[in-house]
Amino acid sequence: MSGTFVIAQGGGPTAVINQTMVGAALEIRKRHPGAKVLGSIHGVRGIRDGNYADLSSIPEDRLRLIAATPSAALGSTRDKPDAAYCEIILNGLKKAGADAFIYIGGNDTSGTQQILTDAAGGKMAFVHAPKTIDNDLEENDHTPGFISAAEFVAGAFLSVDLDFRALPGIYVGIVMGRHAGFLTAAAAAWQLDPDSGPHLVYVPERPFSAAAFIDDVRATLDRHKRCIVAVSEGVSTADGKALVESLVPPEKLERDAHGNVKLSGSDLPAALERALAEGLPGKRARVDALGYMPRGYVGAISAVDAQEAFDAGAFAVKVAEEGGGSVALQYDGKKTVLKKVPLKNVAGKTRHMPDDFMKPGVNQLSEAGMTYLRRLVPEKYKVGKPFV
Repeated sequence: MSGTFVIAQGGGPTAVINQTMVGAALEIRKRHPGAKVLGSIHGVRGIRDGNYADLSSIPEDRLRLIAATPSAALGSTRDKPDAAYCEIILNGLKKAGADAFIYIGGNDTSGTQQILTDAAGGKMAFVHAPKTIDNDLEENDHTPGFISAAEFVAGAFLSVDLDFRALPGIYVGIVMGRHAGFLTAAAAAWQLDPDSGPHLVYVPERPFSAAAFIDDVRATLDRHKRCIVAVSEGVSTADGKALVESLVPPEKLERDAHGNVKLSGSDLPAALERALAEGLPGKRARVDALGYMPRGYVGAISAVDAQEAFDAGAFAVKVAEEGGGSVALQYDGKKTVLKKVPLKNVAGKTRHMPDDFMKPGVNQLSEAGMTYLRRLVPEKYKVGKPFV
């Protein structure tokens, strides 16, 4: 395989997605001298439009600088190609003379690679390199991008808990995660002690009740004199509706370009603030949506996350040489290892947070959940125990 490799980035940017792109590009130079490496601009749209950056011609020192830069340097896309769109992509790859296509992304990205694999009939290698702060890819212990985002979330909740010890009240932080609660759970990773926030953690894997939420907050205030809450943007009520759909009138819901309800727009914070004001009148309360900040924050790039992302890109080249597949980060009991897994095991699937990561009947992390998070997001800062 000494012809042309195409690399693209899809879905939401992260703090380390460029590490994967550069890891792949430099590994191709090492293993396949003379091969052309094309970076598709804005994901599969670049392949469709023939819009590429020639990564072969960029000096290594500049590539490594790009690797250490947050966000997707090639540009990204939210396109979810169907069979017809994938046929256009396949034709674009053939036009570029591609021998292999490495696509860095999450669930939808792996799904695209599966469709392309089926359509190409073994005449081209398709590789999915993992990336998602949601940490929701099957076959993976964790995914590149998650650790850095989790450090941001852990630090944010440690900080706000200290803040609300000084001036007690209610704080609700809304964290990204449509279907999986890993990133929201990371809010508890740096708790100082059992009195520390977040005192309540609400994840998509458990149904949410607004009435029970108010009761939980009231009980927490009685116990701790303050209440710090982490809520996933993807929590749903018992009927399966996203919480924001249950709290906001249909005509007032914000929607994206695809018609999907915006989970972390202004609707959910406003609705939760209203619920708190009505359920706990007179209590000092603040609701914030962390929004996009955790996923690509330059001040919280984990060195471990960056190295694993780079290594995943380099390993993707080996997977391409073997005919394609998905790169998976797995834990062997001592360290993270990279393995090739079938695309079908990952494509279009969602890995949910295990049930035993939460305490039964209580919206708090269990010992198993805390052990997992502290393995990936070990305590980074030493702070003194406040007097209050």
